[in-house]
Amino acid sequence: MVHGGGICLRRLSGGTRSVEVRFHRFLANPRVSVEKLIAGWSEKTVEAVAGRDVLAIQDTSEINFRTPGGRNRGLGVIGKGVGRGILLHPMIAVDARTGECLGLVGGNAWTRADKQGEIKKNNARRPLSEKESRHWIETAQTAKATLCAAKSVTMIADREADIFQLWAQVPGPNVHVLGRLFRERPLVGGGSTTTIGGGWPVRDTRKIWIREREDREERAAVVQLRFGRIAISRPATAVEPGLPEQISLTLIELSEMDAPEGAEPIVWRLLTSHVVEEAAAAWRMVDAYRQRWIIEQFFRTLKKQGLQIEDSQIESADRLLKLVVLAAQAAVTTLQLVQARDGSSALPAMLVFSQSEIAALDALNKTKYAPRTPLQKNPHPTFSLTWAAWIVARLGGWDGYPSSRPPGPITFKTGLDVLKPLALGWALRDVCMP
Repeated sequence: MVHGGGICLRRLSGGTRSVEVRFHRFLANPRVSVEKLIAGWSEKTVEAVAGRDVLAIQDTSEINFRTPGGRNRGLGVIGKGVGRGILLHPMIAVDARTGECLGLVGGNAWTRADKQGEIKKNNARRPLSEKESRHWIETAQTAKATLCAAKSVTMIADREADIFQLWAQVPGPNVHVLGRLFRERPLVGGGSTTTIGGGWPVRDTRKIWIREREDREERAAVVQLRFGRIAISRPATAVEPGLPEQISLTLIELSEMDAPEGAEPIVWRLLTSHVVEEAAAAWRMVDAYRQRWIIEQFFRTLKKQGLQIEDSQIESADRLLKLVVLAAQAAVTTLQLVQARDGSSALPAMLVFSQSEIAALDALNKTKYAPRTPLQKNPHPTFSLTWAAWIVARLGGWDGYPSSRPPGPITFKTGLDVLKPLALGWALRDVCMP
């Protein structure tokens, strides 16, 4: 999928019918389960996170498959009930200092049963174990084992994860939670999370860039920073045994000054288990939360701007689920390659490429791309991901000069297409030569 830039099994088989049939048999095999495929997501991530300060970012995205003429393919409803598809809830690991994507950590993928059409009805009265929101907590708890070699871990989630159980159960030694408030919460001693920040002193101001959204354009905003410790009470809906009656957390509030005419002023309220005592530490939390955009990049790579997973014509939900899980790993690998193009990645090439591919890349670097001038030399550490990305970009038509425009996804796809038969030939060479 990474090499082909898509998920169409016919194209991935190179037009060879027997190969396409094998792909379909793999997806149909009952011994190939979604759970086992997801367990394989983190095999290389475990090594990549060792000794790092890690941001573990999770989110849920709807994969919408076309179901014309009532042909629902066994898929449940998504969105507001007008479409059918799969819900994917991944967690990715990111280096807190560089923003480097280190790989998938874990997650889940599922489709709803038709009887869950009224999934939101009386949702507040149901135990967490019966809600889809449980995936936020289950994914975070499972991730602790995968990320145990990291120096520190900050679990990051959007407003959908503003769940008392998450704040109460996930934090632990070297593990913290950082998220955006969704609902107004009453505080121990009076007041609420919406009102208390206005009474705190302004600790700093800064200009930040607000990303474009459907309802607003990208723009700069000057925001005031306030923060302090709060204690939130256990809500009546948190019925699970063993939960504390209250939790102490840090609230960070950003409020925009002098918003443009007609624009809604920016107000962000972030909650974290980190203890924040100075403005610099608060800004680090803000910057960490803004790294959420990396998982949005991941979803775009998976969908319309990359692998186009929603175009799959596979007929059954169980096979589509497996395809989505495999495509998620391909999307992360593609994202890592695109990130590596700027030379900031310190990841090893083996995280993305096979041994035969690395051997072929090394031979190309020493022969075809041997430098005629210092400006044409591969400037990256040998066998690093940036070293490999530089060679793949050259295969895709990039000239290699530092002054040239950085290679984009199409250049990488072209380079990977060229690399695939070269690596196969290299592997055959090793087998055939005495």
